[in-house]
Amino acid sequence: MKNVIFAVAAMIAVTGCTTAEQDATVGGLGGAAIGALATGDAGGAIVGGVVGAASGVLIGKATRTGWCRYRDRYGRIYEARCR
Repeated sequence: MKNVIFAVAAMIAVTGCTTAEQDATVGGLGGAAIGALATGDAGGAIVGGVVGAASGVLIGKATRTGWCRYRDRYGRIYEARCR
């Protein structure tokens, strides 16, 4: 169980502020929790986290149609309606 808590803390620490990363984090955390509960070991949590993160990104992209990511002249990335 310590491994699961460590994995969750690590995922939260590396999460950025963009919507895609937030969707991946939510999916990954949910998948890790389900994987840990289903198998009772760290391997199940890791597999569940990977599957959950991939699902979170795909679902997040499907729900945010019409939005694109752009980079301004200073290198900052922002989201706005697609042109």
